[in-house]
Amino acid sequence: MIGCLCIHGFTGAPYEVEPLAQYLKQTADWEVQSVTLPGHGDELQLKGILYQEWIATAELELLSLYRTCDTVYLIGFSMGGMIASYLAAKYPVARLVLLSAAAKYVNPKQMMQDTRQMVQESLSGIIDTNPLYDRYRHKLTSTPLSAAIEFMKLVKQTKNSLEKLHLPVLIVQGESDGIVPASSAEFIYHKVPSRQKEMFYLPDCKHHVCHEPCAQQLFEKIEHFLKNAI
Repeated sequence: MIGCLCIHGFTGAPYEVEPLAQYLKQTADWEVQSVTLPGHGDELQLKGILYQEWIATAELELLSLYRTCDTVYLIGFSMGGMIASYLAAKYPVARLVLLSAAAKYVNPKQMMQDTRQMVQESLSGIIDTNPLYDRYRHKLTSTPLSAAIEFMKLVKQTKNSLEKLHLPVLIVQGESDGIVPASSAEFIYHKVPSRQKEMFYLPDCKHHVCHEPCAQQLFEKIEHFLKNAI
């Protein structure tokens, strides 16, 4: 049996990777699981949560998969990509997919473009229909500074794991990502020593790649990567 664990990002929830998880459930006879990290989910409750708890929760879910699966794949989105990298360096993971992985974060140029678009839409009276605005507004009001500090600690702690990855790795990056810059994907690619690694850019796609117009193309690419050698 093959198992696949999907790990969401900072201030997110399984919905960030749910379209991909559903796609894999339909196209492969695998055990596909997603995990909700402590303090995350529909209602953020991040105050007092330490980054070690996020890693430990994902690790327990991975170990649970190993009880029933001989082969395990990891898919990590944003901060979840860094957690997945850490776990892939520690356990015998067969393949690793990194979606918008946050080895570096906040692309100021794209963030300004997104903000400018929201201002224009606000003046046009259509701001309430912009999901980007709604997402940023919710996270800004629900994320304590302490949680942001824990996020930065996690990134710093897990970066060294990249140098221990000798398994096949697929690195995915949206070229219009306003949260994680393209330099993050490039950094990861050069840090990972695996001879089986691939960079996959998505033109005009933003941070939440599983919800972008490019999603179908992305899902097919990931399916091919997981089922075939590079």
